[in-house]
Amino acid sequence: MADVAVREPGWLAARRERAARVSGELELPNFKGRPGWEFTDLTGLELDRYEPATDGDLGTAGSAPALFEPNGQLRLNQVDGAAEAPEAPDTPDEPITTSLAAAAERYPELVERHLGTVVAQDDPFVARNDAGWTGGLFVYVPRGKRLEAPVLASSIQDAAGASLVRRSLIVLDEGAEAEVWEQYLSTTADVDGLFNAVTEIVVGPNARLRYVCGQGLSERAWVFGTQRAVVDQDGSLDWVALGFGSARGRVRMETQLRGAGAGAKVTGAYAGRGRQHLDFDTTQEHAAPNTTSDLAFRGVLGGRATAVWKGMIRVDPGAQQTDAFQESRNLLLSKRAHADAIPGLEIEANDVRCTHAAAIAQVDREQVFYLMSHGLPRDAATRLVIDGFLQALVDRFAEGALRDAVSSALEHRLAAVLGD
Repeated sequence: MADVAVREPGWLAARRERAARVSGELELPNFKGRPGWEFTDLTGLELDRYEPATDGDLGTAGSAPALFEPNGQLRLNQVDGAAEAPEAPDTPDEPITTSLAAAAERYPELVERHLGTVVAQDDPFVARNDAGWTGGLFVYVPRGKRLEAPVLASSIQDAAGASLVRRSLIVLDEGAEAEVWEQYLSTTADVDGLFNAVTEIVVGPNARLRYVCGQGLSERAWVFGTQRAVVDQDGSLDWVALGFGSARGRVRMETQLRGAGAGAKVTGAYAGRGRQHLDFDTTQEHAAPNTTSDLAFRGVLGGRATAVWKGMIRVDPGAQQTDAFQESRNLLLSKRAHADAIPGLEIEANDVRCTHAAAIAQVDREQVFYLMSHGLPRDAATRLVIDGFLQALVDRFAEGALRDAVSSALEHRLAAVLGD
């Protein structure tokens, strides 16, 4: 694999020009002045201070602490603006895994057909992403094909004072199968940068996708993410999200079940420390009958960290026989930590089952006392209670590589939070 310079087709250049005009017309959302942004204050964000990331040194990719490394994976690294582009087939008759920039040059009709169809340019960060993304990720699996090995795509911020704009496009045609892992990283713990990511996912009829995305950026960085998936008839999406890094920002995750019989399982975990602020906004949209969704988020917060999870189950007219569930549970390790959990329902069909749950609590002193009465030191007893809280999330996964990777990532992050 090599860092490849590519030439953009005319339609992409025109798209970037339109996005640049739109971004110039969209103001940044005001704190408590725009729905969805009530909990994340952007008054300290100076966009002009962050120059677009230039080509980075791909040789530094190994210095970034990884969140996970599934076995037998195909690796694609991007450091700042430089991205690896593996060899790909001449025609899209076989699975393709490469950078989005290389795919736009080699398969222009395929990329143009899907790029921008899942996420709209109605958000200032999305518009800026559309205008300025570099490198990126493109995964395409044609009808009835299967990606034989997991893909691990790492986007790494190395240059301080830079804005890394990341775009990912994942498309599975009818009956296709794939497993894609992405991680957002920084080479050092003090990289002050801005990370703007947009992910578009298309799961075709009867297709199966597992998508794992972990965020382990520097705790001095801003992060803004817009991730949206559409799932067609009888398709299945297993989505896992980990949020550990960044100083502040907001990540929006949306799933639209647009075909009858489609299903999505979304599992999220976040862990903050110091003065970190983590903001997740999730939507489960049921746009067709007989669809199912199951979303569970768990958070652990220490120090003066704050977090908000705001979730919406939306059932469109005619989406009968919907079965949807969402929950958010938070564990506060400090009296100064704070969390908000806000579930919501918008139901426009009359034959559905939609439920939600939310909870925020301190570490249970009685549980800690019980364990200490059986000989455990206080620190060990507290850790055991926290492990039990997170284990309920890990238990959503079957035995195997995914369960091991998520468990390991949570263990390492928890050690850092407790050591703060």
